Amino acid sequence: MELVRESTYRYVIPPHEDMRVPAVVYTTEDLLPLLTKDEALRQLTNVARLPGVVRCAVGMPDMHQGYAFPIGTVAAFDIEEGVVSPGGVGFDINCGVRVIRTSLTAPEVKGVLEELGNILFATVPAGLGSRGLEKFSHKEARRAMRKGLGWALEKGMAMEEDLEATEEEGCLKDADPQLVSDEALDRGREEFGTLGSGNHFLEIDVVEKVFDPKKAQALGLFEGQVVIWIHTGSRGLGHQIAMDYMEKMRPRMESYGIPLFERDFVSLPVKAPQSQAYLGAMAAAANFAWVNRQLITHRVREAFSRVFRRPGDELGLFLLYDVAHNIAKYEVYKVDGAERMLLVHRKGATRAFPAGHPALRGIFREVGQPILLPGDMKRGSYILLGTERALEESFGSVAHGAGRQMSRHAAKKAFGFKEMQEDLARDEIRLYAVDRRRAQEEAPGAYKDVDTVVKPLVGEGLAVPVVRTRPLLVIKG
Repeated sequence: MELVRESTYRYVIPPHEDMRVPAVVYTTEDLLPLLTKDEALRQLTNVARLPGVVRCAVGMPDMHQGYAFPIGTVAAFDIEEGVVSPGGVGFDINCGVRVIRTSLTAPEVKGVLEELGNILFATVPAGLGSRGLEKFSHKEARRAMRKGLGWALEKGMAMEEDLEATEEEGCLKDADPQLVSDEALDRGREEFGTLGSGNHFLEIDVVEKVFDPKKAQALGLFEGQVVIWIHTGSRGLGHQIAMDYMEKMRPRMESYGIPLFERDFVSLPVKAPQSQAYLGAMAAAANFAWVNRQLITHRVREAFSRVFRRPGDELGLFLLYDVAHNIAKYEVYKVDGAERMLLVHRKGATRAFPAGHPALRGIFREVGQPILLPGDMKRGSYILLGTERALEESFGSVAHGAGRQMSRHAAKKAFGFKEMQEDLARDEIRLYAVDRRRAQEEAPGAYKDVDTVVKPLVGEGLAVPVVRTRPLLVIKG
């Protein structure tokens, strides 16, 4: 497979065989060898073979093998000739990240970290199969899935500002909960306000470096500031929806003449009834995920208020931003000099819109959309801003995190929990874990270096760095 270097960090696989467009990969010389260790490049070329794919299939620096599409992929499809692919969205629909600002500094928080950790560990259920503290009827769960953050606002668990600081204001309008199976609903309605397991986490971080003081100030960020990261998605609900619709769509592929490259590489034309049904159910799951992160935010605000004996707004506990990772949405882009409506699939990729984009509100319209790019539980994470170049090159998208460089099985063999906990403690990082074996799978060494992953994004002008944060406390499922 020929990989042609076009610039410092941009590589291209030219169209060959039945590829309809090139496959573009943003990476570094250090990361490049990792792409030969799994099937990510082959999967990316398969994306470039799909009907109606536009301009190129894009692989981000965190790209690695997934089911169907590789994780860390962006692909846009013409709505007349293109396809919808559940595998191009992923099983955890709207797995995403949000960051909560505070007015607190690290010295103010360090003395109460253990108390905060204990309260959060008790009030934010984490781990495989975890259940929320509140139970919802089928009817109420469907209302939440239709209204998204508007539902949380009604329930007094969100502020108006939270909606402005969330992608799509926390609600995809095309959501249709009636297209969600009862089995999926049963898996989801008890998981509102839960973290889950795997790479999901709740972190208390400190801003350790400011790259752009002016933009940081505009976002309410400063050196030494305490911020909270939340990473989770639609949990079992999204997983079941993906499974349900793959099974419905797979038998129809042959009648549309669409090849099945591997079992989960399922896709149908955008206008096919099954595709439209999937998009309605997917939107419902996306709204569920935003509500899920919002309920956790509500618990975080309660915990900080309890420890500091002051209301959350006095502590500056305002949402910086919330971005989705696994999602498909209709967006307008200029292609061959003309604006076209496309269906953009982001799987393990983050939206990165620039200042002035009509989808942004408030301060974000002025400075650009925050990109929340988590690393690992030791080396830290980045907050960046989107650029015009990203609109032109990568459908307004960048990487979603550091990305794995080691399988979960290999990580469990390579890293012991006690040694990992002691290593984090030497850097004054507290670790709370529900399942020690799953925590081992998420060891820092299992992930690519986040600094290396960010380098191509900045070097190719797809993002502008604002701050870097470092963990003080980590909660894992």
